[in-house]
Amino acid sequence: MTVRSKGRRLAASIAAALAALAVALLPISPAHAAYGPDQPVYVQLNATGGYGALALLDGTVAFDDGNTKYRYALRLCWQSAYPAPYFQIIVNGANSTWPVESGTTTAPGCQRVFLYNAEVQFGGTVSNVRFDVTGGWFSSSGYMMRTRSSITYDNPFN
Repeated sequence: MTVRSKGRRLAASIAAALAALAVALLPISPAHAAYGPDQPVYVQLNATGGYGALALLDGTVAFDDGNTKYRYALRLCWQSAYPAPYFQIIVNGANSTWPVESGTTTAPGCQRVFLYNAEVQFGGTVSNVRFDVTGGWFSSSGYMMRTRSSITYDNPFN
């Protein structure tokens, strides 16, 4: 065996050891949650007494198969409410959270459209979510407010 072949073997062994070490030290990326189908969200909030449409919330919500996250892509159309309407997200019938606004746009019939897109890590099991839309208006008897709830969207994974 020549000195040259021993050197090549040594170099190949060192290269293989370094490659194995590099693979072992690479961070292991977490598995990504798979989301179920998007469920359509639709809540039309109207004033009582024939005073008209106040706000419209529409878009989608979906749940992850790990039961701890949900995501939404929603639009809140400000129709004739005063001041601007708002909504809250109710998780598991009790935990109320505020949505994350991601921008605004315009649309026919809306003073402004507020956009909401987020993935929410709840920190526990998400069994269901509901959306409560609130808006106000002036009637002949003074300032009024009203809240309308969406249906309850059940997590299909639990």
